[in-house]
Amino acid sequence: MAAPLTLLLIVAVTIRAVLFRSSLAELIPERVEVVSPLNAWKRVVEGLALLDLGVSPYAGDVFHETPLIIYFFHFVIDYAEIVFMMADALTAVALYLAVKDYNKTVFRKQKYALEAERYPLDCLELIRTPKEMYYIPLKVAMFYLLNPFTILSCVAKSTCGLNNAVIALFILCTVKGSSLMSAIFLALATYQSIYPLTLFAPALLYLLQRLYIPVNWQRSSFWLFTTQYAFMYLGSLCVMVCLSFFLLSSWDFLSSVYGFILSVPDLTPNIGLFWYFFAEMFEHFRLFFICVFQINVFFYTIPLSIKLKEHPVFLIFMQIAIISIFKSYPTVGDIALYMAFLPAWNHLYRYLAGVGLLLCVPAARAPPDPWLVPEEERRQRGHSGSQVDDTNSHTHLHAHTHTDRDGTWVTDPYLTDSDSEHYPTL
Repeated sequence: MAAPLTLLLIVAVTIRAVLFRSSLAELIPERVEVVSPLNAWKRVVEGLALLDLGVSPYAGDVFHETPLIIYFFHFVIDYAEIVFMMADALTAVALYLAVKDYNKTVFRKQKYALEAERYPLDCLELIRTPKEMYYIPLKVAMFYLLNPFTILSCVAKSTCGLNNAVIALFILCTVKGSSLMSAIFLALATYQSIYPLTLFAPALLYLLQRLYIPVNWQRSSFWLFTTQYAFMYLGSLCVMVCLSFFLLSSWDFLSSVYGFILSVPDLTPNIGLFWYFFAEMFEHFRLFFICVFQINVFFYTIPLSIKLKEHPVFLIFMQIAIISIFKSYPTVGDIALYMAFLPAWNHLYRYLAGVGLLLCVPAARAPPDPWLVPEEERRQRGHSGSQVDDTNSHTHLHAHTHTDRDGTWVTDPYLTDSDSEHYPTL
């Protein structure tokens, strides 16, 4: 399987390299579906310029990425395109290895359940064969690397690709059973955008399953491991936050990054729900509805964890999908991550609205929403629309006049000078 994966990586990198050298490389970063105020590359460049001038990148209201990101690109700014292509490749390889290891666990449990005759007869059609499971990891990698959403994010140099790489590494470490590395990557993902905090519960459930520790509130082993994993997670998160403070010698990044995510002050149009709702919201109710909207991301964690505690990997998939829907500044790169997992649940396609999702994606831009048209393009359209051909002044308009209730003639306000001579004057 290494040869097909290598070929897939070569094809994916080639596509991205070609697009980076095409005219689309300037157009794609302007699309509000692809970038947001949080992950736009232009904002990263402006933050780096401020940093080089000795000014805090959070002094204005432009840069909203984390300090570790800006210091990372401070050293690799000349190789940004390679970094984003490597991030996509790393994400695909991590997902490939994670799904491959997970399928081994699923096949083992499935084999034991079949031997014990635990499956009802009406569920036997959902049993996956070894041949079918063999190609699932490659399909997952292909769904991510060749997804147009992933390619667009990479060409736009959106930092969403780096976030996806961190989450993919977290999933790989969790599936492999490495609690320390899982906690570190989960802390890094939370440090980047807060919302991956909801992945703590499914990761804990999966690690408990691997250690054969039952989810029992009265068992000391359950509380011991939960406390240990939470300590590693919170400790790693505190180290990253403190490191950010030492790099900047300021806590300004807390309000500029996390306050910006939670308060949603920038209502630039995007594919999410926040901007559309709060653009029409009275300021008096703003705080209340922001709290309601933000709670939505975390609200589903507890009921889903109770219902899907036996299927924590599927729970991770569900939580990633919820984050991509309800986060304050979503982009197509967030959607690409959870869409990559669809081949892993191919035996459930008959129960999922996957076909509807695939049909809605190309139709999402028809008719085009004028809110989502970039400002420069709207300006050009307005300018071209205001230019009237001189020949139009000689055209005859129909039905320029009508009679009022009292029988008097009323001239149409759109009547041109050349046409007014054909009609009675008032």
